Amino acid sequence: MAQEAVPVRGARLGRAAGATGAEATVHGVVLLLPHGEPVSTRRQSPVAAAAARLLARRLAREGRPEGLVTHVVRYRYRGWNGSASHPVEDARWAADEAVRRYGDVPVCLAGTGMGARAALHAADHPAVNSVLALAPWLPEQRGRACPDPVKQLTGRQVLLVHGTNDERTDPELSYRLAERAKKINRDVCRFEVHTDGHGLSQHRAEVLALAADFVLGAVFARGYSRPVRDALAAPPPLGLRMPLAAGFGASLRH
Repeated sequence: MAQEAVPVRGARLGRAAGATGAEATVHGVVLLLPHGEPVSTRRQSPVAAAAARLLARRLAREGRPEGLVTHVVRYRYRGWNGSASHPVEDARWAADEAVRRYGDVPVCLAGTGMGARAALHAADHPAVNSVLALAPWLPEQRGRACPDPVKQLTGRQVLLVHGTNDERTDPELSYRLAERAKKINRDVCRFEVHTDGHGLSQHRAEVLALAADFVLGAVFARGYSRPVRDALAAPPPLGLRMPLAAGFGASLRH
């Protein structure tokens, strides 16, 4: 049987949100990497892209006064596709494109599920200064000696967030990755959203507030809220199992 040809298409950046327009000066960029599937050469899921736009709009609104622009990355294919790691290539292309458009500004990679894994892998791009990984998909590495790499996270600000009741992506695997990353990079922390699932919808307001606090603090080096500072400073396991408090974001930066 003839093997099905992989369609040839290019990655793209979605419409910019935030500090846009002729008079706007961009000082930072967030690239949103949506969730996908383990194997697929279909086009990106519109549902996953729409979910990423929700976070993109929140970050753009919060960061507009400081010159933040957000883009949702439109993958070539919705699948990771084994060793091809298509979304990682697309994330690196997107970082290159951000530099081409906006110059030498810090870039944050913010992903969900498969997109979170792509963000973690692509953190070695020289423009990337931070990574936000929400419910990262980190499949078991059966039969392989090496788990997902962490060396590329050195020198980056890294936040992982995972629901304790996530049945689609294993929160224990994100803890193990964070634990390995913390050994080589002190600027790694992880929050647990108790009783929440993969979509982090039960505590959406708190998760969005945490994401905005971390991203704006990392991109503009303006400091974090007390809970994030405490998580970064605490040794494992405390700083990697930090509970996200109900009402987070109601009174930040005290």
